[in-house]
Amino acid sequence: MTFDPAAIRAEFPILRRQVNGHPLVYLDNAASAQKPRAVIEAMARVMEGSYANVHRGLHTLANETTDAYEAARSSVARFVGAAPEEIVFTKGGTEAVNLVAAGLAADIQPGDEIVLSQMEHHANIVPWHFLRERQGAVLRFAKVTDDGRLDLDHLKSLIGARTRVVAISHMSNVLGTINPAAEIVRIAREAGALVLLDGCQAIVHQPVDVKALDVDFYVFSGHKLYGPTGIGALYGKAGRLAGLRPYQGGGEMIGTVSEEVITYADPPHRFEAGTPPIIEAIGLGAAIDWLAGQDREAIAAHEAGLYARVRDKLNGANWLRVLGEAPGKGAILSFTVEGAHAHDVAQILDRYGVAVRAGTHCAEPLMARYGVTSSARASFALYNTEDEADRFVEALVKTQAFFA
Repeated sequence: MTFDPAAIRAEFPILRRQVNGHPLVYLDNAASAQKPRAVIEAMARVMEGSYANVHRGLHTLANETTDAYEAARSSVARFVGAAPEEIVFTKGGTEAVNLVAAGLAADIQPGDEIVLSQMEHHANIVPWHFLRERQGAVLRFAKVTDDGRLDLDHLKSLIGARTRVVAISHMSNVLGTINPAAEIVRIAREAGALVLLDGCQAIVHQPVDVKALDVDFYVFSGHKLYGPTGIGALYGKAGRLAGLRPYQGGGEMIGTVSEEVITYADPPHRFEAGTPPIIEAIGLGAAIDWLAGQDREAIAAHEAGLYARVRDKLNGANWLRVLGEAPGKGAILSFTVEGAHAHDVAQILDRYGVAVRAGTHCAEPLMARYGVTSSARASFALYNTEDEADRFVEALVKTQAFFA
């Protein structure tokens, strides 16, 4: 299997456009990636040729759409090494974390502890704060080192007899740090704690095998994975899903309903109340099938090379502060420019056709850890090129000169 960035780019129609008179350099991939034609066409085929609600009809269109929807679930399951019944479709990684937190709420007693880290996305902080507010849980945050690594010794010191859940990002959306997931699971297991991994970033850049990790829950979103918005997935061990309370009530998630009592469907449908994001789920399946057909090892090397190229060209820039330099990190460059607000940096880069993210990146505790209120972030994907990396550096140098 070979990897050709130029051929890959041809599969993404949006990459041909210009922004402010310049060819688009899209480096906002950690927030949301662009979509290949395979995804666009898969979703269009459903809308144009075979759409109906799923699981509820006996007519041809309903059967065809149900088959496509469940085939997408099977694609997700294969992608992470799970069984289809262990995959719950959600509207994104955020809902997946909320589903787990809400489902565990009945088992959380005052004083029970949830262990997180300082590098978590708000989506993996706020749902656990709900348990703090409503159930009396105690949140503990593992520290992040100066170079952006998770402090494993501190993490170990936080996990004890009252720890119920350890919820950690597999890869930081700000630092690019890839956390030692298997080691985190091992540490948590020794205390009898459940483990949830936020895989929204990691699953895009590396293979994930949830069985090998032995993780209880793994969550990710579709739109970062070259799929559509409004769709994501929760993996849960079959026994863990069976033990969760339903997150929402409505059609599809029930066994029987009477005036006196209800019974629930088995997972995963127990957690998919109402009409699901049918077209989006099929689009996610198409995105996963497309990505699974690529040389992922070569892609990872390509992305790492782009990051290394940028860092090398910016070496010695004393006006630049990079957040996160952990060994083996992913291709995410979060930075500040001396004398400039991150929002201004992003807006000036946009004048040169370079799209980056700016702000807190939904990681305010991490911003506080590094003593900044915001940062800019350039994140690389498989369709980015060396020329784009160079153009980003050139635009950033021009941007800095504006504030010098």
